[in-house]
This record gives sequence, structure tokens and C-alpha cells, in this order.
Amino acid sequence: MRIVLVHPAGSNWVPGKKDVTPTANRMAPLGILSMAACLERDGHDVRVHDGLGPEAPRTLDGHASAILSHAPDLVGVSATTSGFPDGYQLAGRIKRDAPKTQVVFGGVHVSSLGERLLNDFEAIDCLCLGEGEITLSELASGNPPSAIPGLVWRDGGRPATNPPRRPIPDLDALPFPAYEKLTGFPSAYHLPLFSYIDRPGATMVTSRGCVYRCSYCDRSVFRQGFRSHSADYVYEHMSYLRTRFGVRHINFYDDLFTMDRRRISRLCRLLESRPLGLRFNCALRVGHADDRLLRMLKRAGCLMISVGIETGDPDLMEVHKPGVRLEETRETVRRIQAAGLRVKGLFMMGLPGETEASIRRTSDFVLSLGLDDMNMSKFTPFPGAPVWTGIREQGELEEDWRKMNCLNFVFLPTGIDSRETLERLYNRHVKRFYTSPAWRRSFRRRLWQHRHSLWHLIRHLPSFLAAKRQFEPR
Repeated sequence: MRIVLVHPAGSNWVPGKKDVTPTANRMAPLGILSMAACLERDGHDVRVHDGLGPEAPRTLDGHASAILSHAPDLVGVSATTSGFPDGYQLAGRIKRDAPKTQVVFGGVHVSSLGERLLNDFEAIDCLCLGEGEITLSELASGNPPSAIPGLVWRDGGRPATNPPRRPIPDLDALPFPAYEKLTGFPSAYHLPLFSYIDRPGATMVTSRGCVYRCSYCDRSVFRQGFRSHSADYVYEHMSYLRTRFGVRHINFYDDLFTMDRRRISRLCRLLESRPLGLRFNCALRVGHADDRLLRMLKRAGCLMISVGIETGDPDLMEVHKPGVRLEETRETVRRIQAAGLRVKGLFMMGLPGETEASIRRTSDFVLSLGLDDMNMSKFTPFPGAPVWTGIREQGELEEDWRKMNCLNFVFLPTGIDSRETLERLYNRHVKRFYTSPAWRRSFRRRLWQHRHSLWHLIRHLPSFLAAKRQFEPR
């Protein structure tokens, strides 16, 4: 079967502003690359169309023409909430020009909403709920739709939802993602600026699921629980990226990279005894990294660790990230830096229960930590997250899927008088961090290490200046 897997361009920025995200951080769409590898292993002819790729068309007709030029029997679209409208427009154009092409949607937005999408969006033939590798492979191989777990399909025009598919028990059975199907990989795919020393870079995910239940996190695809690739598989995957593509830096986007201590200890031993000549970044949850493990990560080539902190208000922390304490967070940051590693704090603004006072506490807490970098996202409630239930009772929600990308304030908590106030506070506190003397001193000390990022910034200076104006006082 001829198959095209699509990562729609979506809406990744602020309405009315130039989208700078592919310039600053163009990530490989790992989900569809994993499915592409599985489908190809089964003998199918598979192409990948990345709507945010370096040579992607700029118009809807251009995307549709590029996809249909391969005469696909099946088009699979993986979409986030903000990417779904764009993906559906594309599906409509494909159905108009090639009505016999089967259109299948998957991804976190689809998994959270399920069969209601077939009721509302007629150009979609099927939905893959949860992990898609086996479900899509069975569909492409001609199995009857009624016999495929995890599939939502049209049975005589009416949506039919099959029993859920069990999680893949052995992740090591999956082939490496089909990175080679991306035009320009890896040089045209950029890790976040100033997060690496060497290039080119690539991304990996070595585990699925999470045992925690933070209020804002959508677990519709991987559910609760934790599964992971073995340390040996991860090492071979890293080696593959290094030898096949010349990758010099890897960002691990696992939610709980260090949860399995034995797995990470073995991986660190492998990287130390058989060096691959690359560095990596990872993320951890407070409580999953002791001093010995941090030192092992450093010796293995780790450069920076991201820590999900979210807020500096203890009451909000108790509600939205239970089990994490501010002092424990402060100690974790201190220990990471003491091990010679950089630390990046991840925060949110506009959570339910937020007030101007809680925002000030978070801003003060951010500065007190002495972070090497920081990311402040705009809280977005997603349909599959625990906070979604009752969200309208805690504030005003603008359910515009295109804006639901953590870059727009679609939710206004009752404790804030307007979105304009939220925007003003956001801009003020982001600028406060990046203009602080302590952060500037730290940045200057690493200036030579940032030479590749600085060169990239200079080459695309007009786009970055336009983005910077988002944080100017209004």
C-alpha cells in the first residue's frame, strides 16, 4: 500500500504574527516517524510530509498537491489540538481531489475526543486512539476495521468505537524512527537555541507514559504507567544517529527520563565506556535524581537538565503538581548545578487559581533559583487533561483549537481581571528573567559555547526581532 504520513503545519504562534517556531526550534515529528518505520518494515511504500519542514509548501493547495503527488491509498494525519484544524482542512482538500483515498487521524487530540470527531468531521474515515504503530499497520494490511483494537471507524455511516488497544509491551521491538524520510534532516532541524554546544542535533523519546497525574497533562495516548526502551536499545539508537547522520547533540523528551534508576545507570556506563562523541539534554521530575546519578549523567555527556516546576506558589503547586515542594525543587536545582550541569526551569502562567500575587511569587522564585535557562508557557487546558473537567467553573475559556498551543492565553482564571493583564504580566516577567544581571553574567561566560546558536540567530535576525517585540511593554 502507498501511504503518506502527515505532520500538519498547524497554528504554532500568535494570531496575526509571523510563526517563528520552525526557525527557533524545528523538531522532527517522532510519532509519525516511528509509524513510518513500522509500516515500511511491513512492506508498505511510505512517505512523510512534514508541514513544518524546511522545504514545505506555504499554502494549503501546495501541501495537498505534494501529498497527492505520491498517489497514496492512505493518508495518516497526526495532530495536536492546535494542529487539528489545519490537518482537517488538508483532509478536506485530499477528499475533494482524491475521494477514494482513505484518511486516518491520530494523535493526542484525537485520542482525547474520540468518536465525536467522526460525527463532526466527515472527511475523516478512521481514528487511531492511543499508540498508533500496530493499529495503523493492521489497517494498512487490510484487516477488517471491526477487528482492529484502538480503531474508530464508520460502520454504515455511523461511528463505531472498537475496544482499546493494549499498550505495546516491549518497546524494544519497535524499529528506530525513520528520520531519513525528513527532507534536510538533521541539519535543517534545530534544537532550541542556546541548548546545545555542537550541532547538528536530533530528538529522541525513550519511554512512554507517566505514573503521576499533574492537572494540566494530557495522558490520552500513553495513559498512566511507565514503559521504556532498554538502556542497550537507547545506546544503539544514539549510535545510529551519530554514525548515520553525524548527530552531535540529542534532546531526550521523556517525561520521566531518570525514573528507572537501573536503566539510566546502565546507559551512563555504556556511554562512558564506549563514548559516541555526542552530548545530550534530558528532563527529570523533582525526586528522581540523586547526586550520584547526576554525576553519572555528567560523565556520560549530559549538558543540561530541564525540571518541570510550573509555579512558585505553594498553594498552586499542591493543586496542579501534587507531591512536589518548592524547597525540594530549590535543592534539586542546586544539586544539578553542583554536578556541573546546566538547569532549565519549566513554568506555566495562568493556571486555574492564578492571581497577580501568585504570578509575582513565581517570578521571584524563578529569579531566586539561579537558573541557566527558563521557559514560561501560557497555560492551556487540553481535553484529555484532568483539569479539563470543570475548567469553565474556574475561569473563562476560549475554546479556539488553533490558539490552544501554550503560546496564547485561551483561559482567563477568575483571579485575573483580563487577558490583557495576563499578557502584560507575562511579558514583564519573561523580560525580568532575561534582563537579570545574574542570568546575563552566566550567559556571557558561555558565549563561545553558544557560537552556533548565535550564528543561527544572526542569520534569521528579522524573524527573531519580530518575536522579541511580543515581550515589549504595551
